[in-house]
Amino acid sequence: MVRSMTGFGLAEGPVGSARVSVEVRTVNHRFFSPSIKLPSAFGRWETEVREVMRTRVARGHVTLSARMERGEQGGAGIDEARFAAVVQQLRRLREQYVLDGPVDLAAVLRMPDVITTQRDDESTGSAPELLVVVNAALDQLDSARLDEGRRLAEVLARRLDAITEALDRIRTRAPERLVSQRDRLRAAVRELTDGMAVDEQRLAQEIAILADRMDIAEEQDRFRSHIAAFRETLSAPGGEPVGKRLGFLLQEMLREANTTGSKAADAIILQDVIGIKEELERIREQVENLE
Repeated sequence: MVRSMTGFGLAEGPVGSARVSVEVRTVNHRFFSPSIKLPSAFGRWETEVREVMRTRVARGHVTLSARMERGEQGGAGIDEARFAAVVQQLRRLREQYVLDGPVDLAAVLRMPDVITTQRDDESTGSAPELLVVVNAALDQLDSARLDEGRRLAEVLARRLDAITEALDRIRTRAPERLVSQRDRLRAAVRELTDGMAVDEQRLAQEIAILADRMDIAEEQDRFRSHIAAFRETLSAPGGEPVGKRLGFLLQEMLREANTTGSKAADAIILQDVIGIKEELERIREQVENLE
């Protein structure tokens, strides 16, 4: 049920005597950031449109634009009463001032208010009519974002599988590298003492301290716990925004990976840690696109 922050929706419908087309586009953004472009006739309903967008989109930069097309009854017309009045007035002026030439049709049509256009607010309907079209566009947008969210969730799940495999290899390698470090420490002590007697109890204490410093069991447990929480969030059925929570979990996973790397003292484990951090970076790039 996760949603991408990238999507597109388009819907058309009647609003008053006009036909209206509404487009909605979204891209990723940390917060809800709307941009609304309405025809001047709909400008007074921008607040209602914004509130509908806010209830349907929790996070992302949302651009909504509406385009209006007049019906057949719209457009320009001639006010015949005004036309007749202008003709009479021009004829009177021609006779009064003894002017030559007939009354010209083009001159009459150029006079103010002879050609009329239907005023925007006479045919633009109502806010509820516009919101029906807006909601239809947002429905399409939501469907597109859900589809993209499902694809992203599948990609994230595969990357989590790769991280889990690396953690399994680290868990297998961890005891081996402790034995290797212990043997290396014993050999170094023998070389430094040059055959002299060694306090085995003290050596055992140093080995125990070294083993404690290199122990990564807690980091492994916490890392796996974060992965479980990440998967659970991805598959949650509620449809609530999850991007920020997943971002926080990624920060915790990266912290555990860094601590594991600092304790590793082993080239093989470090290789896997680097691979894990690369996967976490790829996951972060995808999570930035989730609502």
